[in-house]
Formats: sequence, structure tokens, C-alpha cells
Amino acid sequence: MTASKTAPAAKSATKKTVATKRAHNAAEAEKGGATESTVHRCVWAGEDARMRAYHDDEWGVPEYDSRALWEKLMLDGFQAGLSWRTILHKRPALRKAFADFDPVKVARFTEKDVERLLQDAGIVRSRAKIEATIRGAQIYLHMAAQGEDFAEFCWSFTDGKPVRTDGIVRLTASPVSEQMSKELKRRGFKFVGPVIVYAWMQAVGIVNDHDKACFRRKEVSRDFCGLRSAGKTV
Repeated sequence: MTASKTAPAAKSATKKTVATKRAHNAAEAEKGGATESTVHRCVWAGEDARMRAYHDDEWGVPEYDSRALWEKLMLDGFQAGLSWRTILHKRPALRKAFADFDPVKVARFTEKDVERLLQDAGIVRSRAKIEATIRGAQIYLHMAAQGEDFAEFCWSFTDGKPVRTDGIVRLTASPVSEQMSKELKRRGFKFVGPVIVYAWMQAVGIVNDHDKACFRRKEVSRDFCGLRSAGKTV
């Protein structure tokens, strides 16, 4: 089995999907006289335009693509000790620095690449996090070579279905994130403690943790139903 890659056409389709969702979200906001100022979002989305767009279009949407799951896990690793806002604003630079998070390419990075990245002011210049990402790519490929699909591994902890919280109590970790963290560490991944893993689970839709009143809470549940109907779940 080979690692999954996102082809240019797929990337283009993803951009169109995000644009369509954004338009849909805007249309939903206008229904019944609702305006941008009256739409309820999760509190953490705040006033930052990029954070709001991320919340509306990405956060909590079930992700079943192995490469995309790996990329998001690596980005959450970079977040350790920092805010997600910082990483989100640096994401374009991080993608450029890490070859669009193509695990095949990243796995071949050498010490020369590490030194190059340490000079890149656009990213998080942490040797430990850079080396952990390179090692993470190698582990990802090893899992694939052994017949262990990364998406199937990630979703196996919840039987392939998102866990929907009550939308009131916001956890920072859970028994599932602790279990997954243990298995990721056993395989050699770094920066995958239970708190980081839980934040990643929220981001990729393994957990639907949108606030109870958030307009995206029901929508991401429908996203999962649509993916399941299309046969795009694990």
C-alpha cells in the first residue's frame, strides 16, 4: 500500500468545495433575517477573519483522507506551546516549507533541509518539531508499507464515526485521545500527547465539539452523513 497523495485536480476540487461551503454558510446566515453579527459561532473563533473562515469551513468536518489527517496532526504538533491562530496564519508557509505535506517528499528531508527550515522566518523554527515532522512522514510511510492505512487507524478508535459531545462542557482530553496518543507514541510519533491529540480530533471531526448553539454543529453532522452515503468513510 502506498501513501495517499492529493493530486492537483483534487486540490482544486477541495478549494471549490470550501468556497461552496463558505457561500452556503453565508446563505444560511441570511435566512430568517440573520446577519453575520447574529450568527452564533464557537467562542474561540473570535473576530479574526482567518480563524472564522477556518471554523466555518474546516473545523470539525470529518476528514477521511490519510494524507490530510497526517498533515493536520503535524500542524497540531507545531502548535504545542503556541496558539492555533499562530499556526493557522503560518500554515501557507508551513505547507510551502514541507512540500505541501507530501509524506513521500518530507520523509526524504536531510539535515541540510533541517538547517534550511531553521532559517525560514515564516514557520515555527523549532528543531524538535521539524525533526518530529520528518520522522512522522517516515512513520506514516512505514505504516502504509505494512498495510496499515492511516485513516483507518485514526478512525478505528471511534468505530469510524464521529463522537458528538454535549456542546456545553469543553474537554481538553478524553479517554479516547489518551488511548490514541499512546498508540501514536508507540509507533514513534512525537508531539502527540493526549491534549494535542484531542485538539486534532476536534479539528478533523473525529469529535464534533462545536458549541451547542453554534450554527456549524448540525452541519458537520450532515457532512458525515453525506460522506457515508457517498461511501467516502472508512
